[in-house]
Amino acid sequence: MQTKQAEMRKSYKHIFFDLDHTLWDFERNAEETKREMFENLDLKNRGIESYEAFREKYVVINMALWALYREDKIEKDVLNFRRFYDTLCLFGVDDRSLGEAMAGAFIEGITMKTYLFPYTRELLDYLYPKYPLHIITNGFEEVQYGKLKNSGLDKYFTTIITSEAAGSKKPENEIFRYALQEAGANPGESLMIGDDLEVDMAGARQHGMDQMYVNHDRKPHNEPVTMEVFSLDEITGLL
Repeated sequence: MQTKQAEMRKSYKHIFFDLDHTLWDFERNAEETKREMFENLDLKNRGIESYEAFREKYVVINMALWALYREDKIEKDVLNFRRFYDTLCLFGVDDRSLGEAMAGAFIEGITMKTYLFPYTRELLDYLYPKYPLHIITNGFEEVQYGKLKNSGLDKYFTTIITSEAAGSKKPENEIFRYALQEAGANPGESLMIGDDLEVDMAGARQHGMDQMYVNHDRKPHNEPVTMEVFSLDEITGLL
């Protein structure tokens, strides 16, 4: 394995990263944003007994809507509105203006959050002088650019590819093709680093790219990834 990894270090000319759940701590940032929104919009006095009750319903609805979005069955504005409005309706709060206010507050609030996974900055400081670095993300364009800018990560990346710009979402081939073209990179000389086995790893593999799975939660799996790490600080020993 060490010989293979040494060979890999010499072969890569471009490194592509996923953003959310890989470098930028989406769960922590989103959780803090939603809690603040729950308090600021006084949802308890609108009939929702607690933030925990709201979150439990929201998570299920949000996941279902994101699945529809990835399949191009709904637009991003519909996703962002409905995940809040539909959740409100489950509590008997049929208030479209409140749903719209929550959708706007969430997008505005989350871009200002800056929690990163441990060793993110150290890793990027290490890689930046060695490789051109790129982002491939399914997130909303204005939100992802805001996250990168406000957390100080934008300076590390040569290209930032969003699904909106590509007209395609991971794991589809088109977004990887578009990203490689924008970066001036070949699949065989590129590495995709991400946290999602289907969206990041399978998508890159199908396009001929090597993959590094960042398994923050040490989830068991049987997927054939090129490399796997459990913390970002392990990557400096492999690249």
